[in-house]
Amino acid sequence: MAAATPTSYTDQIVYTDEVAEFSPEVVEEMRSHLAKYPADRTRSALIPLLFVIQRERGYVDNAGVNFLAKFLNLEVTDVWETATFYSMFNLREIGRHHIQICKTLSCKIMGEPDITDHICSKLGIHPGETTADGKFTVSLVECLGSCGTAPMMQIGFDYHEDLTIEKVDKILEDCK
Repeated sequence: MAAATPTSYTDQIVYTDEVAEFSPEVVEEMRSHLAKYPADRTRSALIPLLFVIQRERGYVDNAGVNFLAKFLNLEVTDVWETATFYSMFNLREIGRHHIQICKTLSCKIMGEPDITDHICSKLGIHPGETTADGKFTVSLVECLGSCGTAPMMQIGFDYHEDLTIEKVDKILEDCK
């Protein structure tokens, strides 16, 4: 086993030869996604299949990546380069509520640093960490495409825009 160079997003990925196993129903679901693309373009199914891996395993792990590489007849590095490029794929276990705070220019100008500091202080963690009870993970991410309503964050698939400290407190309370 060899470890990758840790980054703030990937933490540490340990590469193994383990290949995930899935139920026949999940494999059939993957085949149905694959059928949407031309036979010579299997890589096009990678993003929806990574979502299936993440749903089934809780995050995109090495065994899931190895499965997809074999399933799509791709190199493992082909799968990893997609999984590590998009912040929507979690490469480690995350809390039940994944708070993704946009850190790019519009949000930063409109108050993201104060929002991030407040959330982290209230939860007792730093960006990239998960609370001890496993309820919350905070991540700083690239543009979430809501620049006109900055600052904003995403929890799960829900956008929370025009954030203020008061709005953040209410959102966090509703998550408990």
